[in-house]
Amino acid sequence: MTGSSLLFFLFLLSVALYRRYYPVKNIPCLPVGEVPDGLLLVDLRDYNESNGPIFGQALHIPVAYLKRHVRHIPRKPLHIIAQDAIEKNVGIRLLRRYGYEVKSYSIAACDCRERGRMDQWNTIKKSKTA
Repeated sequence: MTGSSLLFFLFLLSVALYRRYYPVKNIPCLPVGEVPDGLLLVDLRDYNESNGPIFGQALHIPVAYLKRHVRHIPRKPLHIIAQDAIEKNVGIRLLRRYGYEVKSYSIAACDCRERGRMDQWNTIKKSKTA
């Protein structure tokens, strides 16, 4: 591998890691019960993880299908529900790319009060079967 090829590969790797792991800034974590009226709830979790009744009123589009079904999301300010911080980061960046305004988020595996509302560094995915 030549020096320029290696440099290009490292650049692509760093962009991919940034998009996935670097937290999205200035979006508060809110418990679902405290989401202001007027925000559309969008559940980005996988189908097998989102069968709880607490998020029944949310529009459910898993993050893996977001590009395919983004046209089904009304043009309203959004509140995102994700399983973990990685899913949140990827989902918010995709929605912003398509012109949506994400106002807040919730991570289903933890309470926002435990996260300090703005702490976005928890990237550990907790399995339901473990």
